[in-house]
Amino acid sequence: MQKQQPLAGFLFALLAVSMWGTLPIALQPILKEMNAQTIVWFRFIVAMIGVFFMLFFAKKLPKVTTLTRKDLTLLIIGILGLSGNFFLFNVALRYIPATASQVISPLSSFAMILCGAFLFKETIRLNQKLGFIVVIIGLILFFHNRLADFSQMNGYAFGILCGALASFIWIGYGLSQRILLERFNSVQILFMIYIGCSLVFTPLTDFSQAVNLSSFAAICLVYCCLNTIIAYGSYAEALNRWDVSKVSIMMPLIPIATMIFSEMAYFWKPESFTPPDLSLLTVLGACLVVFGALFSAVGHKLLHRRRVKK
Repeated sequence: MQKQQPLAGFLFALLAVSMWGTLPIALQPILKEMNAQTIVWFRFIVAMIGVFFMLFFAKKLPKVTTLTRKDLTLLIIGILGLSGNFFLFNVALRYIPATASQVISPLSSFAMILCGAFLFKETIRLNQKLGFIVVIIGLILFFHNRLADFSQMNGYAFGILCGALASFIWIGYGLSQRILLERFNSVQILFMIYIGCSLVFTPLTDFSQAVNLSSFAAICLVYCCLNTIIAYGSYAEALNRWDVSKVSIMMPLIPIATMIFSEMAYFWKPESFTPPDLSLLTVLGACLVVFGALFSAVGHKLLHRRRVKK
């Protein structure tokens, strides 16, 4: 790790938050003209090419001959997890606003905590339990005016279900990456998984849809493709230049960023973007979700300081 550069680290973390915060907003105009699997294929293929050149110039391309049967099994799990996550996230955005899709994303973090407890015998800390409770309260408040949709299982409820499934399926990628880090670095793992994900969606892709895209949707598609590389690259640079705990504090802010950018996008181009449809309670719910995720990530340090003072 290089010397700490707090300002640069903060700016890279802020860029990553902005990238992930704007992604669902930029995806929605494309989904009006292109199916989910075609969008996902373009995102994976561009990310794969970008990561390939990063590894090629760094002379760190993974060697296929070194892969064991265990590695291949873990890669398949990771490929299925990330493919399912990307696809279901795109499907969800056909039915729900961008902010709603991001508010449910912390579910994957808590599912990873549970998996860590069962598979790796990790201890679930008090702050994680309290954080989970706060997130659930926040979700109830955020969706308070949509509870009837869940009982009727209409399009909105289907979108939320797809978004929640996307978060849970991501666990397959998260767990496989965690184990594969014993043999490869994170960029090498991403490269191999991107290759697999591209192959999964190749037979499902309708390339003619790309030709018929409107100019605005095409610009959004290019942005979404580059977004993946920029976001992960910025996140890696932030971790390299700033404390991990401080970077972790910024990541739960993604739903708030999406909320702000949704308002800006709708004000700028209402015919292309979905109105945020936010009330005081939904905003409060989103803030509680962010606080719960934040407390789950770094709350143990606050609790430890209180014990030390006593």
